[in-house]
Amino acid sequence: MTDRLIYLPLGGAGEIGMNAYVYGYGAPGKERLIVVDLGVTFPDMDGTPGVDLILPDIAWLKERKAQIDGIFITHAHEDHIGAIGHYWEQLGAPVFARPFTANIARRKLAEHGLPESVVKVVDIYPHVIDCGPFQVSYLPISHSIPESAGLMIDTPQGRVLHTGDFKIDETPVVGDPWNAALWEEVSKDGVKALVCDSTNIFSHAPGRSEATIGDAIAEMMSEASGMVVATTFASNIARLKTLAIAAEKSGRSVVLLGRAMRRMVEAATEVGILTGFPSVVSPEDALNMPRENVMLLVTGSQGERRAASAQLAQGSYLGLKLKEGDTFLFSSKTIPGNERGVIRIMNQLSELGVDVVDDAGGKYHVSGHANRPDLEIMHQIVKPEMLIPMHGEHRHLREHVKVGNNAGLTGIVAVNGMMIDLTSTAPKVADYIETGRTYLDGSVQIGALDGVVRNRIRMALNGHLIVTLIIDENDEPLGDPWVEINGLPETGRSNAALVEVVEEDLTQFVNRAEAKTLRDDDKLEKELRTIARRSAQGEIGKKPEVTVIVSRLG
Repeated sequence: MTDRLIYLPLGGAGEIGMNAYVYGYGAPGKERLIVVDLGVTFPDMDGTPGVDLILPDIAWLKERKAQIDGIFITHAHEDHIGAIGHYWEQLGAPVFARPFTANIARRKLAEHGLPESVVKVVDIYPHVIDCGPFQVSYLPISHSIPESAGLMIDTPQGRVLHTGDFKIDETPVVGDPWNAALWEEVSKDGVKALVCDSTNIFSHAPGRSEATIGDAIAEMMSEASGMVVATTFASNIARLKTLAIAAEKSGRSVVLLGRAMRRMVEAATEVGILTGFPSVVSPEDALNMPRENVMLLVTGSQGERRAASAQLAQGSYLGLKLKEGDTFLFSSKTIPGNERGVIRIMNQLSELGVDVVDDAGGKYHVSGHANRPDLEIMHQIVKPEMLIPMHGEHRHLREHVKVGNNAGLTGIVAVNGMMIDLTSTAPKVADYIETGRTYLDGSVQIGALDGVVRNRIRMALNGHLIVTLIIDENDEPLGDPWVEINGLPETGRSNAALVEVVEEDLTQFVNRAEAKTLRDDDKLEKELRTIARRSAQGEIGKKPEVTVIVSRLG
């Protein structure tokens, strides 16, 4: 049986977020495997109410736990590292990461009571990690979080370059600058496959450097009359530094608000990649300072309900309150799907009299991902035999393949669950793996198809009605059925109490029900549920979810 080289995305291909990629080499079905990234995505109240986190479905990987030789984390964004604490025990392989990313990974493992020692800190290229049939090197690359890296994965079938998230930025403020010479060096002897970020494939202008926005932010803060609040991704250490230095230039002291913000600054300082960050003051000290001398650096750029931004918009956070004349800067791009939450906060701030400033078409924010011209530069440098777009929605992947085709590259749209055989000179589909999402619901992991969230949505949409009936030892009703409602109007079209109308209809049925129906719990529950839903629909125009409880005495 001929050995093969495979690539399998389990998350992050056909979506932005929840990245999890698998590479394998060996006989079909017996490949030795490495995992690249284990990320999460975030729920919303419309589609996943009550869910805490969304994780990739790794059932395929868990079945092959003994075949996994290593887990490689490219950087410390939640959509690449967020699932490591939830899944490591189920996979059991050593975790490799650069120092800053390793620091975050260890914290996540410790939160779950898992051994931090499984995280191995790696040096960058030319250092090589031998991992089963693979030799892996970390290639420093610029992104919106420090110590991001692409991976050079050498296999018996050739070299694969996995870019991770990246941009072309020669002056990133914090982190590694773009190094074209490095990528030219690792590509000069030929690259079988380039597995490449696709996020900004539709952005036609060249990407801009982090260093280009500092002066504009400092000018805005200097002109602001009251307190200034700025929010961005807590993981964007370079932006945090840009904002903090701008505050210092405008005579403002910096206050960090939000657990994630403090944790990231602490981690970056611990590993020595964040230097020259202005000293910060506590929220308590800020209360005694003139408003025009304060800048709050807060979490919640994506409208998260429990983050510091949302708390401030709702009134106060740790005693700090916003008022008319203050300025709130969103130094970030709103991720698609988060618009409603961000706009809600903006409107709440406006109601307080706060001036809201967004990224103003790029004046106060630059993306951490490569735009189309930058992706084309990567293509030209690497010149791969095949292009495999990743980290993007389906439209991004498809457009990226088109761009590659126009440059003479062979590409394929590979979405989650599509196993790609990279062995020959052109990629081909080897198999389709059942994959999807796993929900973290409280402290329990549930499958997306388990019905828990679906039932929750149905109750949210339709309300809930509980019918209780007691049957005595002679199979006769003991009193009338009674009804409790939740999430439903108390009065319907007849101007009578909804509970009373439904109870009356149920009582009429019970009083005329045949003995064999009263003896059959399944049939009795079905009839009571049907009548309750029909009765409620007649009164309020909705068919609620109905729970029937039949209790028997004796």
